[in-house]
Amino acid sequence: MRILFVGDVVGAPGRRIARFRLKGLVRDLGADLTIVNGENAAGGAGLTQATAEELFAAGADVITTGNHVWDKREALGLLEREPRILRPANYPEGSPGKGVVVVSARDTSVAVVNLMGRVFMPLVDDPFRTADRILDGLRGVARVVMVDFHAEATSEKSAFAWYLDGRVTAVLGTHTHVATADARVLPGGTAFISDVGMTGPFDSVIGVRKEQAIERFRTSRSIPYETADGDIRLAAVRVDVDPASGRALAIERIEIGESDGGGTR
Repeated sequence: MRILFVGDVVGAPGRRIARFRLKGLVRDLGADLTIVNGENAAGGAGLTQATAEELFAAGADVITTGNHVWDKREALGLLEREPRILRPANYPEGSPGKGVVVVSARDTSVAVVNLMGRVFMPLVDDPFRTADRILDGLRGVARVVMVDFHAEATSEKSAFAWYLDGRVTAVLGTHTHVATADARVLPGGTAFISDVGMTGPFDSVIGVRKEQAIERFRTSRSIPYETADGDIRLAAVRVDVDPASGRALAIERIEIGESDGGGTR
């Protein structure tokens, strides 16, 4: 089984490259399931009905999010209506939506779990204990478990992956928008990367216009951010999985531009 995970889609440029390149990538890789982090899909922060529909039409089977999930008010109802759109499961009890969904891919039940870190992030429940509870509930339901861990600190992401090694198929980091070079399969069979990277404009500061980001750092003023639009790339990882055991066999980082032929960089 092969699962494709697409890193944080940022604004219209990120949606555009997903629309033009994702289905071809799925076809070329022979991916059985495609998961997309869409928390920045609407104007660079948040998700709407229209942008979610665009990502599903582009080839997403499940959409994960993170700390920007509530930035668009309509997301509250959207999360209640659409089980394939997740918010971090460790948001406090009573938050709209769900943090886990079980889908079928190649006649195999696959659980997709969305969790968020706590270092330099909004106050949420402990992701370690939340993961324990979720995995208890998935026992006998799904052997293949894909985790989007939306977190800032690489140390927290690494610790979380080691904590879950052998208990989940993959821990894939999102949020920082900068792809890391540490993709590997841990000894227990869990694929891990600290950050999958950003799907959007690389001629930017993590997706926003660079001059605005520079001005905010130089002046410490609250300068409005706008999504940039230059050097658009799609960042993803491919995870090969043994569906019988739920163990990851391989993980490979993928980065393609709007016009190039694809491949891994």
